[in-house]
Amino acid sequence: MAETKYGKYILSGPRPWNPPGTGAVVAFVDGKVNDNAYSQSHQYYIHWVPAVPEGLPGVSSWEEMGHGPHKHKYPEVVMHIGTDPDNPLDLGGEVEFCLGPEMEKHTLTTSNLVYLPADFIHGPWIIKKVARPFIMVTVEQSPTHTEKSYQELVSEEERDNLLFIDQGYDSVERVIKPAKKMKREW
Repeated sequence: MAETKYGKYILSGPRPWNPPGTGAVVAFVDGKVNDNAYSQSHQYYIHWVPAVPEGLPGVSSWEEMGHGPHKHKYPEVVMHIGTDPDNPLDLGGEVEFCLGPEMEKHTLTTSNLVYLPADFIHGPWIIKKVARPFIMVTVEQSPTHTEKSYQELVSEEERDNLLFIDQGYDSVERVIKPAKKMKREW
């Protein structure tokens, strides 16, 4: 984006401090952008979800790298948006998303928005299939990332295919336990 008075508010492309992951981060904003110009902003991320994971050696399937059960101190919104201009409600894929401590399972196949209240356990979140790339948007309504994982809610076998993050509950330090085939966070 050309240097203009308000061009800083138009953001596109991956976060420069993150290693390449599983498909492009199309755009984002959080407190680290433009010399902290957006401090106290919420965290907004737009992800392109390709047919198969990209950029993670050893990972050949989305099912090998879901996000485990967790909660945040602030509300979060997760959107899955289909890319078929003739049928915008068709997600073009299938996402399994568990909600609540009971892990109520939902299979998402249409474009959707999922509202997650503060301190509400959600996950695992697993992409089961991608017939056509789709878009995923996450909005954390917090100036800093907070996350508490609940690894004990899934079996040891399921844990092998899930990413877990702990940050902002017991410590500000970010502690990541990647899925078994992942070498790093996506």
